[in-house]
Amino acid sequence: MDDRRIGIFDSGIGGTSIWGEIQELLPFEQCIYLADSKNAPYGDKPPEQILDLSIKNTEYLLARNCKLIVVACNTATTNAIEYLRANYEVPFIGIEPAIKPAAINTKSKIIGVLATKGTLSSSLFHSTSKNHTEGITVLEQRGTGLVEMIENGNLESKDLYRLLESYIKPMLEKGMDYLVLGCTHYPYLIPMLKKMLPENVTIIDSGQAVARQTKSVLTHNGLLTGSKLLGRHQFFTNGDEHVLASILSTSKVEYSVFFKDF
Repeated sequence: MDDRRIGIFDSGIGGTSIWGEIQELLPFEQCIYLADSKNAPYGDKPPEQILDLSIKNTEYLLARNCKLIVVACNTATTNAIEYLRANYEVPFIGIEPAIKPAAINTKSKIIGVLATKGTLSSSLFHSTSKNHTEGITVLEQRGTGLVEMIENGNLESKDLYRLLESYIKPMLEKGMDYLVLGCTHYPYLIPMLKKMLPENVTIIDSGQAVARQTKSVLTHNGLLTGSKLLGRHQFFTNGDEHVLASILSTSKVEYSVFFKDF
């Protein structure tokens, strides 16, 4: 049993979608979440900078004695997780676009992947895609500008709807029946996506799978908490703490939000 906290980091508020799945599955665990909003998005940065930012975030969480770190960012996972696992002793959980379930279940044999430039151009993404999509057409779409709009906190703006629609419409016209969300910010677009997608298109994100993997790794390594009290969570951001607090406002668990210029 281990009562230390789970560490989670992302290039902003998007990874809170992952945090939500983890705390729902593991309600007695406590988390420290690091929102590197000042440097969002990671997806348009060179691999060397993404690695440097990931190291910075990791060391910030390790300094707070985290027992496991969730890299709640597709771009950071694809560009940095191999280095992190090789150079730090704690377990790391990464995020990858959920291509495999989409490829297995598609009827039209056409799936769409909405992700950042950093994810779509990575070798890890291409190897994962190649391994699971034989005979499947994969429509890759960069979600340029979406993370910035989500970070501003206005999830119902007309400008956001029009930008998102401009990315989704061409994939629909080509016959996709599965849409894979390849960025942890994008689950916050699901209410908007449901307005523009027909019923035959299924949306897939990685949140629940990441939560299950986190539980599995904690269990395998004897790191599950022994507490029977609901977890209390800490959130640190170097961006607008009010946007982060707004995103968390519907949560029913105890949490605190802090501004920290890390």
